Amino acid sequence: MIDMVFSAEVTAAKASGVPIVALESTIITHGMPYPQNVETARRTEAAIRTEGAVPATIAVLNGTLCIGLETDQLDQLGQAEGVAKLSRADLAACISSGGTGATTVAATMIAAHAADIAVFATGGIGGVHRGAELSFDVSADLQELAQTPVTVVAAGAKAILDLPKTWEVLETLGVPVIAYGQDMLPAFWSTTSEFHAPLRMDTAEDIAKAHQARKALGVPGGQLVANPIPQTHEIPHDTLSPLIEQALTEAETAKITGKSVTPFLLQRIFELTDGKSLEANIQLVLNNARLASRIATELCKE
Repeated sequence: MIDMVFSAEVTAAKASGVPIVALESTIITHGMPYPQNVETARRTEAAIRTEGAVPATIAVLNGTLCIGLETDQLDQLGQAEGVAKLSRADLAACISSGGTGATTVAATMIAAHAADIAVFATGGIGGVHRGAELSFDVSADLQELAQTPVTVVAAGAKAILDLPKTWEVLETLGVPVIAYGQDMLPAFWSTTSEFHAPLRMDTAEDIAKAHQARKALGVPGGQLVANPIPQTHEIPHDTLSPLIEQALTEAETAKITGKSVTPFLLQRIFELTDGKSLEANIQLVLNNARLASRIATELCKE
């Protein structure tokens, strides 16, 4: 049996039937600098509570799979060094070896499903990296969405990725991609993109019903809800595009590959936008947490 421990708040929520929203932990350890990472994690958890749900930030601490972090655990994780970045391939190994690691989208989905949590809020999913036709660098997040029955609320795929190929792979894998409240897919820091959404839903109730219908049909996998960042906080795609290209060129020159690519690109774009990308990232995470809470609440009514 896996050593899985629930926080006191999550334990109480499960006992009383209060909706729960899963949160990843790589945004704390690999996505933002300290202290913004801990501050954002706390703000995100608070946003979920304000909507009437309970947050369950997921991480592996000393070999224990934690479903929800206590205050001191969150503080420690936010300042820890050398924390492993866990996906499907290394989640079990980290647990079995007594290690400490932060969960990516894929690993968080696995843990959330194991803990019977149906909704997960994140910033943006991983996807097909630029040049994947040569490197075969495709995030495990896409396959996870195709096989693990969790509804994931994100601001689309990260804009540093090859978005056309990412959307194509999700379609091939049979993953429902639902744009919330608009006909175009968002592009992480940008509210809209050039890509038409295959599905559109305008209410949390409709998204919850789609989740339940998929479950009733016995169709494996989850669904991706692409929730646009509020326009007041977006960075237009035309502004970001040349900066992303510059960061990608720098990563290639420095021969940065694998799991190191995304943190490097996010850091460079933070520098190139004078910190605007970080504030946008914070706002989209909060926005996703609020919508995920409403979806989780609707699921509890079923």
